[in-house]
Amino acid sequence: MIDILNYTFFQNALWAILLISITSAIIGTYIVARRMLFITGGITHASFGGLGVGYYLGINPTLSALVFAILSALGVEWLSRGKSVREDSAIAVVWALGMAIGIIFIFMTPGYTPGLTEFLFGNILTITRTDIFIFAAFASLLIFYTVLQYKTIVYTAFDADFAHTRGIKTRLVNYIMTFFVATAVVLTIRLVGIMLLISILSLPQMIAELFCHKFRNIVWLSGAINLLCGIGGLLLSYWLDVPAGATIVFTLIIAYFVVKIIASYLHSATGKKQ
Repeated sequence: MIDILNYTFFQNALWAILLISITSAIIGTYIVARRMLFITGGITHASFGGLGVGYYLGINPTLSALVFAILSALGVEWLSRGKSVREDSAIAVVWALGMAIGIIFIFMTPGYTPGLTEFLFGNILTITRTDIFIFAAFASLLIFYTVLQYKTIVYTAFDADFAHTRGIKTRLVNYIMTFFVATAVVLTIRLVGIMLLISILSLPQMIAELFCHKFRNIVWLSGAINLLCGIGGLLLSYWLDVPAGATIVFTLIIAYFVVKIIASYLHSATGKKQ
């Protein structure tokens, strides 16, 4: 066990889990509070179109996926804002369009695309030191904005109409947070892949909500849960020699059911005493 810690790829994986735990705690709590999970799923799958374009043009697929995800997220926000198109309809269109473009351009790309599997199913052990620096810069920007605009973000997440009556520029906040969500989605894809990413941004919050309901407390607790389950899943994947991303998600699911059972038992026990 100690020997594996000496490997650079494993150290990078641990740093990635720490940074992802921090960003997903903030982003995940926001999207759960605002009920944006379906939107986030649409952004995640729409980014596949950017991957396909990136491979076809021979540019960095992460960069092209990021641009595609941001444009898709802002497009959904803009379309649904005018009420001319229902939000779920706009998401469905963007979701399908992104996947269709991705499949077409990947099919048109000559040769084999070796990195595609990592984006679809994730492989945290391939994350480089450059990826860590980029993620750290993004996490720092996200933390700075969250601390600076904490109350504004909370008001907008829980009741945008009330926030608007208080003079808060909810549209601007939504666009900025949508940008952060889209960026976090693309940067986190390398951990668990497109297929499983939404679980990283929702399961820790679901576990945290069993114990607390305040935005700040959910952020802290979900971050700790993500970190512990991430490290536990990474070590478990090493011992079992199975994919790390899927094992981390599996660990989160097991943790949720265990905690849910314990919480239900304690609640029933407390009810009987009363």
